[in-house]
Amino acid sequence: MRTVDLIQRKRDGEELAVEEIRHLIEGYSGGGIPDYQISAFLMAVFHSGMTDREVSALTDAMIASGATVDLSDIPGPKVDKHSTGGVGDKTSLIAAPIAAAAGVIVPMISGRALGHTGGTLDKLESIPGFRTNLTIEEFKAQLRETGLAFVGQTPEITPADGKLYSLRDSTATVESIPLIASSIMAKKIAIGLDAVVLDVKVGSGAFMKRQVEARRLAQMMVGIGRRLDKRVQALITDMNQPLGFAVGNALEVMEVSQTLQNAGPVDLTRLSLELASRMIFVAKLTKTLDEARELAQSKLLDGSGYRKLKQVIAAQGGNPAVLDQFELLPNATGAREITSPRGGYISAIDAELIGKASSMIGAGRDTKDDAIDHAVGVILEAKVGQRMDSGSILCRIYYTNDAQVEEAAEMVEDAFRISQTPPEERELILEVAS
Repeated sequence: MRTVDLIQRKRDGEELAVEEIRHLIEGYSGGGIPDYQISAFLMAVFHSGMTDREVSALTDAMIASGATVDLSDIPGPKVDKHSTGGVGDKTSLIAAPIAAAAGVIVPMISGRALGHTGGTLDKLESIPGFRTNLTIEEFKAQLRETGLAFVGQTPEITPADGKLYSLRDSTATVESIPLIASSIMAKKIAIGLDAVVLDVKVGSGAFMKRQVEARRLAQMMVGIGRRLDKRVQALITDMNQPLGFAVGNALEVMEVSQTLQNAGPVDLTRLSLELASRMIFVAKLTKTLDEARELAQSKLLDGSGYRKLKQVIAAQGGNPAVLDQFELLPNATGAREITSPRGGYISAIDAELIGKASSMIGAGRDTKDDAIDHAVGVILEAKVGQRMDSGSILCRIYYTNDAQVEEAAEMVEDAFRISQTPPEERELILEVAS
């Protein structure tokens, strides 16, 4: 079969057969199909979409491009949690330890920041000494010992996805729903999971700006899991304002510590507990979701989740004392206050602008090769719905280099909207797909 014919058919909206999709992925992985042709195929998918059968075939082909991890010799249900990316989203560092403390085995395959959204690996690497580049053998050994391990995608697992992801980033096809769904699910299934809990973000700070798009993505990933005999639940959650108060790697680790000690922001605590509860439920450790919620709550209140994260930090080479002594984490050298220009209610906080400002001063990256400044970021002093006086502090920008602080400050100021009437309350958890 000719690659150009497959590109043309997909461009015209036709459905490709399983073997045709396999030909494209195997050919690209093996070097027989060049970047420019796969780039054309990705753009065709971006515009024409894919059927459920095509998405499943693409997922299978990416799994088959590399090694799979057999976790069957590790006792216990294996469940991962994945977020599609947001601003201030550090729920993985809270939900995973709580679920692991409850008895779930959590093989956490995590990602890095790109653009305005944060990455779990970058947050963890703000902890001095913390290693995320575990070998598969180390990964499995730690799961046996602690029930939880955080690791990045290895070259052995779904290498075709790694190549495609880099190409998507440079061809403006990152937002394609079928490509996102197959990329996420291929990595999850390749590591031998029994179940997955997904947090699909929607709003200004998410890749998906509209709820209908987030719903399509959630349903597509749930469908992939179901066809491969995996238990999958997906929450669609609001990302129109940052989650919690902290945005930036070390700053978010501090907020994680506070939350695991039951002293964190209400929205972050609520969402983390719900994600942990669903991880416990799909692991079949409880008969009902309400029982899972009670168990998750107990593991937060008795400090089990907090102690579990400390155990994992020590196991991966970090200093667990950072959760008690924040001065051991990277700390910024400068701070800039952003104040309210007038009295009124905060009617909106544009999460994307906050994320971009944080990234601009070094908390994120525009390309995968950019260095991260783990110390910098933004801490909100108020959230949507709160009444502010003129001149009161909306947030603080923490920086180590003042080169772009003025531009970042203007961006942060633009993120806040002040009105004379309180806004309508918006739900945090919008939908559930299962």
